[in-house]
Amino acid sequence: MFRLLKLRVLLVSLAAVLAVASHVSALDKCKVAYVGGTLAQFPDPSDHTEGCLDFSDASHLVFTAGRNATEGRRVRIAYANIQDLEFGQKVSRRVATTMSAAALAGPMALLMRPTSRHHYLTITFLDEERRNQVVILELGKDIVRSTLSTLEARSGKRIECQDEEARKWLH
Repeated sequence: MFRLLKLRVLLVSLAAVLAVASHVSALDKCKVAYVGGTLAQFPDPSDHTEGCLDFSDASHLVFTAGRNATEGRRVRIAYANIQDLEFGQKVSRRVATTMSAAALAGPMALLMRPTSRHHYLTITFLDEERRNQVVILELGKDIVRSTLSTLEARSGKRIECQDEEARKWLH
């Protein structure tokens, strides 16, 4: 009897933790988040920083972390310095993180599937000092098409899609 109660409490606790974790990590459909890359402004590899994209400058893409430019970190990427654009629903390092979390959470986590799709844009570019940099952004579903078409038009680079599902979001 005591073991059954203990098991139920454990399962309910695990379900609550997983539900809260999935809700907290969900990205609003109109937002963008920095989820990885090589920038010194974001030294923590697990840094998942929400912010906004600004396309108002004809020569630079600007990502501002936080709610506004005064409180957040800014990243300016010259369209002319963009080397490569890739779009898809996978980021390779995230697969390892997910598997590690599943192993820690137990078999229940392996049975649960995410209900929403993620949209990742990887931008490879040269910074002001001509060093190669990479930015991985997660895009909310309502800004995917406009972001991809604007980047393609202004950079002159074709976006490489990881698969057919990603290709559906272009044009």
